[in-house]
Amino acid sequence: MINKFTKMKTILYIISFLSFFNTNLHGELIKRKTLKIGDPMPSFSLIDQNGESFDAIDYIGKQPLVIFFYPKDNAPVCTTQACSFRDSFDDFTKLNAKIVGISPDDVVSHRDFQKKNKLQYTLLSDYNKIVYDLFGVSKRDRITFIANKKGRIVYVFNNRKEAKMHTSQALIALRNQL
Repeated sequence: MINKFTKMKTILYIISFLSFFNTNLHGELIKRKTLKIGDPMPSFSLIDQNGESFDAIDYIGKQPLVIFFYPKDNAPVCTTQACSFRDSFDDFTKLNAKIVGISPDDVVSHRDFQKKNKLQYTLLSDYNKIVYDLFGVSKRDRITFIANKKGRIVYVFNNRKEAKMHTSQALIALRNQL
Protein backbone atom coordinates (compact mmCIF):
# COMPACT_ATOMS: atom_id res chain seq x y z
CA MET A 1 0.00 0.00 0.00
CA ILE A 2 1.51 3.29 -1.08
CA ASN A 3 0.64 6.28 1.08
CA LYS A 4 -0.21 9.77 -0.22
CA PHE A 5 3.25 11.19 0.56
CA THR A 6 5.03 8.39 -1.33
CA LYS A 7 2.77 8.90 -4.36
CA MET A 8 3.44 12.65 -4.34
CA LYS A 9 7.18 12.06 -3.98
CA THR A 10 7.15 9.67 -6.97
CA ILE A 11 5.24 12.16 -9.10
CA LEU A 12 7.66 14.93 -8.15
CA TYR A 13 10.65 12.77 -9.12
CA ILE A 14 9.09 12.04 -12.52
CA ILE A 15 8.30 15.72 -13.15
CA SER A 16 11.81 16.68 -12.01
CA PHE A 17 13.35 14.18 -14.43
CA LEU A 18 11.22 15.40 -17.30
CA SER A 19 11.81 19.10 -16.53
CA PHE A 20 15.58 18.47 -16.51
CA PHE A 21 15.42 17.82 -20.23
CA ASN A 22 13.93 21.13 -21.40
CA THR A 23 14.59 21.37 -25.13
CA ASN A 24 13.65 23.69 -27.95
CA LEU A 25 12.17 22.58 -31.29
CA HIS A 26 15.65 21.63 -32.53
CA GLY A 27 16.31 19.35 -29.56
CA GLU A 28 18.84 21.71 -27.95
CA LEU A 29 18.84 22.03 -24.18
CA ILE A 30 17.57 25.41 -23.03
CA LYS A 31 17.79 27.28 -19.75
CA ARG A 32 14.47 28.57 -18.50
CA LYS A 33 14.25 32.34 -18.15
CA THR A 34 13.04 33.93 -14.94
CA LEU A 35 9.34 34.73 -15.10
CA LYS A 36 8.53 38.38 -15.72
CA ILE A 37 5.57 40.66 -15.21
CA GLY A 38 2.65 39.55 -17.37
CA ASP A 39 3.66 35.89 -17.49
CA PRO A 40 1.14 33.32 -16.25
CA MET A 41 2.03 31.74 -12.93
CA PRO A 42 3.03 28.13 -13.50
CA SER A 43 0.77 25.48 -12.08
CA PHE A 44 2.57 23.64 -9.30
CA SER A 45 2.02 21.44 -6.31
CA LEU A 46 4.51 20.90 -3.46
CA ILE A 47 4.52 19.53 0.08
CA ASP A 48 4.30 22.06 2.92
CA GLN A 49 5.93 22.07 6.37
CA ASN A 50 3.13 19.84 7.70
CA GLY A 51 3.46 17.18 5.01
CA GLU A 52 0.30 18.39 3.25
CA SER A 53 -0.01 19.05 -0.47
CA PHE A 54 -0.19 22.71 -1.54
CA ASP A 55 -1.62 23.33 -5.00
CA ALA A 56 -1.19 26.85 -6.42
CA ILE A 57 -4.24 26.38 -8.67
CA ASP A 58 -6.44 26.40 -5.56
CA TYR A 59 -5.72 30.13 -5.11
CA ILE A 60 -6.43 31.39 -8.63
CA GLY A 61 -9.59 33.47 -8.57
CA LYS A 62 -9.46 33.74 -4.78
CA GLN A 63 -6.46 35.78 -3.71
CA PRO A 64 -3.03 37.01 -4.75
CA LEU A 65 -0.02 34.84 -3.94
CA VAL A 66 3.24 36.30 -2.64
CA ILE A 67 5.80 33.62 -3.46
CA PHE A 68 9.31 34.14 -2.17
CA PHE A 69 12.22 31.87 -3.00
CA TYR A 70 15.07 31.66 -0.52
CA PRO A 71 18.18 29.44 -0.49
CA LYS A 72 18.20 27.80 2.96
CA ASP A 73 16.34 27.50 6.26
CA ASN A 74 18.24 29.02 9.20
CA ALA A 75 20.83 30.84 7.07
CA PRO A 76 21.20 34.38 8.47
CA VAL A 77 19.90 36.38 5.47
CA CYS A 78 17.15 33.81 4.80
CA THR A 79 16.01 34.00 8.42
CA THR A 80 15.93 37.80 8.20
CA GLN A 81 13.79 37.56 5.06
CA ALA A 82 11.41 34.98 6.56
CA CYS A 83 11.01 36.96 9.79
CA SER A 84 10.38 40.15 7.84
CA PHE A 85 7.41 38.46 6.13
CA ARG A 86 6.31 37.19 9.56
CA ASP A 87 6.47 40.71 11.03
CA SER A 88 4.31 42.07 8.19
CA PHE A 89 1.93 39.10 8.08
CA ASP A 90 -1.05 41.19 9.22
CA ASP A 91 -0.41 43.76 6.47
CA PHE A 92 -0.46 41.02 3.83
CA THR A 93 -3.59 39.51 5.38
CA LYS A 94 -5.38 42.90 5.17
CA LEU A 95 -4.54 42.91 1.46
CA ASN A 96 -5.97 39.34 1.18
CA ALA A 97 -2.59 37.98 0.03
CA LYS A 98 -1.29 34.50 0.80
CA ILE A 99 2.43 34.30 1.59
CA VAL A 100 4.36 31.23 0.47
CA GLY A 101 8.08 30.62 1.04
CA ILE A 102 9.90 28.07 -1.12
CA SER A 103 13.34 26.55 -0.65
CA PRO A 104 15.05 23.24 -1.46
CA ASP A 105 15.04 22.25 2.23
CA ASP A 106 12.97 19.24 3.27
CA VAL A 107 9.67 19.18 5.14
CA VAL A 108 11.25 18.50 8.55
CA SER A 109 13.67 21.42 8.14
CA HIS A 110 10.75 23.69 7.18
CA ARG A 111 8.68 22.55 10.15
CA ASP A 112 11.56 23.27 12.56
CA PHE A 113 12.32 26.61 10.87
CA GLN A 114 8.66 27.65 11.07
CA LYS A 115 8.34 26.74 14.75
CA LYS A 116 11.67 28.30 15.76
CA ASN A 117 10.80 31.62 14.08
CA LYS A 118 7.02 31.57 14.71
CA LEU A 119 6.21 31.89 11.00
CA GLN A 120 2.45 32.05 10.30
CA TYR A 121 2.61 31.26 6.60
CA THR A 122 3.23 28.27 4.34
CA LEU A 123 6.73 26.94 3.60
CA LEU A 124 7.08 24.59 0.64
CA SER A 125 9.77 22.01 0.05
CA ASP A 126 11.16 22.01 -3.49
CA TYR A 127 14.06 19.62 -2.91
CA ASN A 128 14.10 18.59 -6.59
CA LYS A 129 13.94 22.26 -7.65
CA ILE A 130 10.98 21.59 -9.93
CA VAL A 131 9.22 24.84 -9.10
CA TYR A 132 12.53 26.68 -9.13
CA ASP A 133 12.85 25.58 -12.76
CA LEU A 134 9.25 26.56 -13.57
CA PHE A 135 9.87 30.09 -12.27
CA GLY A 136 13.38 30.28 -13.75
CA VAL A 137 15.02 30.63 -10.33
CA SER A 138 18.41 29.21 -9.35
CA LYS A 139 19.06 27.65 -5.93
CA ARG A 140 21.06 30.68 -4.79
CA ASP A 141 18.50 33.28 -5.89
CA ARG A 142 16.37 35.30 -3.51
CA ILE A 143 13.37 36.35 -5.60
CA THR A 144 9.83 37.37 -4.70
CA PHE A 145 6.96 37.03 -7.18
CA ILE A 146 3.40 38.26 -6.81
CA ALA A 147 0.70 36.50 -8.79
CA ASN A 148 -2.64 38.29 -8.91
CA LYS A 149 -6.02 36.60 -8.45
CA LYS A 150 -6.08 35.83 -12.18
CA GLY A 151 -2.81 33.89 -11.90
CA ARG A 152 -0.62 36.46 -13.70
CA ILE A 153 2.75 37.61 -12.41
CA VAL A 154 2.32 41.28 -11.52
CA TYR A 155 5.55 41.86 -9.61
CA VAL A 156 9.09 40.46 -9.44
CA PHE A 157 11.78 41.54 -6.98
CA ASN A 158 15.25 39.98 -7.20
CA ASN A 159 17.82 40.93 -4.56
CA ARG A 160 20.14 38.52 -2.71
CA LYS A 161 21.39 40.91 -0.03
CA GLU A 162 18.47 43.15 0.98
CA ALA A 163 16.26 40.53 2.60
CA LYS A 164 13.84 42.95 4.29
CA MET A 165 13.25 44.82 1.04
CA HIS A 166 11.39 41.78 -0.33
CA THR A 167 8.64 42.40 2.21
CA SER A 168 8.43 46.17 1.85
CA GLN A 169 8.53 46.04 -1.95
CA ALA A 170 5.89 43.29 -2.07
CA LEU A 171 3.56 45.35 0.14
CA ILE A 172 4.02 48.42 -2.09
CA ALA A 173 3.33 46.32 -5.19
CA LEU A 174 0.18 44.77 -3.67
CA ARG A 175 -1.16 48.18 -2.60
CA ASN A 176 -0.54 49.51 -6.12
CA GLN A 177 -2.63 46.63 -7.52
CA LEU A 178 -5.72 47.73 -5.56
